[in-house]
Amino acid sequence: MIEQIFTLTQGDQKTVEKVLMDENIHYVHMIFNKGEGMPEHFANAKNIYMTVIRGLLSIGLDEQEIHEYSAGTMLKIPFNTKMNVRNLHDATLELIVVKAPSPEAK
Repeated sequence: MIEQIFTLTQGDQKTVEKVLMDENIHYVHMIFNKGEGMPEHFANAKNIYMTVIRGLLSIGLDEQEIHEYSAGTMLKIPFNTKMNVRNLHDATLELIVVKAPSPEAK
């Protein structure tokens, strides 16, 4: 078998899984229920690509007010941006986050 296979968790339970973490990219799958999210932090990769798979993402970047993005939306967030990622709604939120290049890349 030439390809590598990675399986994402299915369901509605809170999940933050590091699916692929190598020298090229970090690929992280997240599932959050209402009131859940990530601790406030700063983007640690040159670019972060955040794709909303389902639900409604509520995100505050730097000092701007919270914006909301629905399924099918991809955000590109630059290095060192303060991020506050939350699910403020009843529907389950599911995200794919890709950091490229990987924070470890030289």
